[in-house]
Amino acid sequence: MPEGPEIRRAADRLAEAVVGRPLAAAWFHFPELKRHQKTLVGRTITAIEPHGKALLTHFDHGLSLYSHNQLYGVWKIAAAGERPDQGARSLRVALETDERAILLYSASDVAMWKTSELPRHPFLAKLGPDVLDSSLTAAAVAKRLQDPRFAGRSLVALLLDQAFLAGMGNYLRSEVLFTAGIAPERRPADLTTPERKRLAKALLDVPRASYRTRGIEAASGMKQDYLTDTPAGFRFQVFDREGEPCPRCGDVVVRQELGSRRLYWCRHCQG
Repeated sequence: MPEGPEIRRAADRLAEAVVGRPLAAAWFHFPELKRHQKTLVGRTITAIEPHGKALLTHFDHGLSLYSHNQLYGVWKIAAAGERPDQGARSLRVALETDERAILLYSASDVAMWKTSELPRHPFLAKLGPDVLDSSLTAAAVAKRLQDPRFAGRSLVALLLDQAFLAGMGNYLRSEVLFTAGIAPERRPADLTTPERKRLAKALLDVPRASYRTRGIEAASGMKQDYLTDTPAGFRFQVFDREGEPCPRCGDVVVRQELGSRRLYWCRHCQG
C-alpha cells in the first residue's frame, strides 16, 4: 500500500491536471453515486488533498469525494475520453474536464460527503494528525508520544497506527526508527527526553524528505505507480536492505517479520 508521501505526490499530480477547470463529464461505477453524474457537470474541483492514506476531492458546491485506494486502487491521469488500463483494472470513478481526465481504478471505498461533514467520516474521524501537515511540529509529536493512549505501546506497532499519525506506513516505520537510532520493541514511555525528541523529529523529517524528493526508489513488492521519477529519489537506508552493511556503522541490516509486516533495522545503531 502506498504511504503518505506517495499519496500526496499522487494528489499533487491529479490537482495539476484538473483543479480549477469546470467538469465536462463525471461517471461513477457505484449505484449510490450515479445521481451525482449530471449535477457535477459544470462544477469545478477546487482542491485534491490527502489525509493519511485517504484522498479528498473537493467540489465548488460543498461536496467532497472521499476515496481510499486500500491495496489495489490507483488513480490515473489521461486525455479526456481516454480509458487506459480498462482491460486490466475495473474503472470506479471518472472526472473529466475538456482536456484531461482523472480516473480511479479498482478501489471499493468511495463515497460522496458534504464537505462540512467530513470530520464525521468513520475513517477520517479516527485519524491522527497527518505527518505531512506543515503545521504539525516536532514538539506536538513529542507530546503525542507521551499521551497515555500511545505511550505504553511498542513502537513497532504504534508507528503503523493511523490514529497516532496518519500517513505512516511500513517503509517509513523502518526508516524513522533507524534515523532516530531507536530499537523497534521499545515503548515511548521508556524513552529518555533526548530519544523522544529525536524520534519526534524523525517522524516528520523522514516522510517530508520522501515527499520532497518525489517518491521512493524501487523495492520488492512495490507498485511502479508510486515510485520516484527522478534519480534523486528518496533512498532507503535500511528498508529492503537485509544483509547489506548499515550505512552508519557497517554492521549487517537485519529483517524481522512482525505481524506479517517486514521491518528492517540495525541492531548495533538501534540497540
